[in-house]
Order: sequence, then structure tokens, then C-alpha cells
Amino acid sequence: MFTGIIQSIGIIQNIIFKNNLYFLYIKTNKNFIKNLKIGESISNNGCCLTIIKLYNNIMIFNIIKQTFNNTTFKKVKIGDHVNLEKPIKINNFIGGHIVSGHITSIAIITNIKNYTSFKILWIKLKNSLHMKYILKKGSVCIDGVSLTIDKKLKNKFSVNIIPKTLSKTTLSTKNIYNYVNIETDIHTRIIMKTVERLFNNIKYLKKNNKRNMNVKKK
Repeated sequence: MFTGIIQSIGIIQNIIFKNNLYFLYIKTNKNFIKNLKIGESISNNGCCLTIIKLYNNIMIFNIIKQTFNNTTFKKVKIGDHVNLEKPIKINNFIGGHIVSGHITSIAIITNIKNYTSFKILWIKLKNSLHMKYILKKGSVCIDGVSLTIDKKLKNKFSVNIIPKTLSKTTLSTKNIYNYVNIETDIHTRIIMKTVERLFNNIKYLKKNNKRNMNVKKK
């Protein structure tokens, strides 16, 4: 589990496809990689990946085809930057919100408004069905960054990026039509899916009761 508070920015050194697996090489700084071990999980642009090898300041991860095709990794190239975060410890403060590292959708940036001290990004989800999990003033994770949803329209939403976030993440370099990884808030998803199941069960029971009553009348 993560919090969406970025700790470092890495650089993609290499991407190799071998034996039906992608090998992702990411270079980071000494402070971030210090004390990391093979087998640990790291959030890479919001996607939870497992370290399979470490050497110098480079972490190597495997990415299966499914993950590759359902995230922005299929669009990245050598030299691109990625947001990095280590898993949260039980005794850590949660500065953002609970993030699982499981990407729920990718999205495209449709508009960027630049102001003196901040930016506004307008985001459109590739899977529009997930817009029901986007709630005004709720949380969303964009490329691993925990953000608060500012405005919501029918098929897109906006987030405000403050100077600190711009200086510490890759969101400062994003352009219109760039793609980003999205993880909708896990608590919102659980609550809404539970309510939907209850609602469907009630509808089913009412329908069955009505049918039984009609049978008795006959």
C-alpha cells in the first residue's frame, strides 16, 4: 500500500521484452535506493511493481503483458521520468490517501491551465464507466500522485497542482494529450459497489415478491 506522496523521480534507462515479460530498468538516487531489497514493491507512476534486481542506482522490474497494455507503460520510452514511492509502513503518517498501486484506468489530459503558482489539469478517463468513482472533493491517484478532485463534468474532471507537487513530481512536465495512470479511490469503489449490490438485491426481491403474489392470485 502507498499514500500517493512521491519520494523520488526515476529515469527509464531501458525496456527489454524477453520470454513474454517486459524488463523495466529505472535509475534513481542513492537515498531512495538505500536499504531497498529484491522482492520489495515500488510504486512506479502509481503502478505497484516488484524489484527483481538491484545494482548501482538502478532498479529492475518485470511487467507482464496485461499490466503493460493496461497502463501508460506501453507509451513510455527510454529517458522518460517516472514518479516513485516506497510502500507505507504501519507507523508512517498518511499524507495523501490509501493507494493500492493497482491502476484502474488510463486517462488523457484534455486541457491545462497555467497560473502563476499552480496548474489545473483536466482529465478524461479512457473507461468512462469509472467516472462514477470520481467524486467532487474526493481523492484520486494520477501517475502515483495523491490529488483532490476539484470539478467534475459528465466525462472529465479537474485537479489543482500546487507548486510543491509541481516541483516534486513529473506532473510539471505533462502536456495536453499526454496519458496518465489513474487509480480511483479504493474506499469509494467499495462503498459504491456495495450499494449497487444491495440495490440490485432489493430489486430482485421486489420482482420475485411481485411474481409470487401474481401466482397466488391465479
